[in-house]
Amino acid sequence: MEENITTEKIKDRLEIRLWSLEEDFGINEPRVGVLGLNPHAGEDGLLGREEEEIIQPLIKNFRERGAMVFGPYPSDGFFGMMHQLKFDGILAMYHDQGLIPFKTLAFDRGVNFTAGLPFIRTSPDHGTAYSIAGKNIADEGSMRSALFEACDILSKKGNWEEE
Repeated sequence: MEENITTEKIKDRLEIRLWSLEEDFGINEPRVGVLGLNPHAGEDGLLGREEEEIIQPLIKNFRERGAMVFGPYPSDGFFGMMHQLKFDGILAMYHDQGLIPFKTLAFDRGVNFTAGLPFIRTSPDHGTAYSIAGKNIADEGSMRSALFEACDILSKKGNWEEE
């Protein structure tokens, strides 16, 4: 995994996150929490060095440029203590680190949004649910939330282009 955790990759994702929170969601000076890669965010190097060598210096660089970026936080304690409520966005280091707690907290209304695309892409956080398609048992809450979120994002963009 070491080759996947680089300063440049995290920097790119963080820049997209900050840009999207401002442009897509209309949040001025967004606050972003960054999760650590290793258990307990590396425990000062005992459980991994990526936090000290890559993530912390990058966060410091963003802060020096005036961005409201904080962390790295251990993900288990972060979500367990509901710290996600203090931020406009969270940057997780890998898929399940962010989505397991998100789905646990918001399964019936959560929305998956992909930032940085040239179009708006939202979807229900639970996925397609093909196994129950056509059985009249699905809860439409998350799908409805995804559609409303797409409309909200479109209205906040405010940069309508005429063809």
